[in-house]
Amino acid sequence: MATKKKSSRKYSPAAGKSVEREMRAMKKGKLKSGRSGKKVTSRKQAIAIGLSEARAAGAKVPQKKSSSKKKSSSKKQSSSKKSS
Repeated sequence: MATKKKSSRKYSPAAGKSVEREMRAMKKGKLKSGRSGKKVTSRKQAIAIGLSEARAAGAKVPQKKSSSKKKSSSKKQSSSKKSS
């Protein structure tokens, strides 16, 4: 019989508390977006805000995934190489 190792938690309990707090604020209609200041209505956006705050506080949260920025910067570099 093969035994499976338990995987470590992806998010810390502190990160979960932060997300929970932001979800409650969203449901009450008090959660605002950082840049525009508009009211947040998306569940995914509320979770992202909670994880971002937990990350800033030093809780165990995986790094943010960034895919669109990498693609756009490589396009700029390739076009500048062609012109020079």
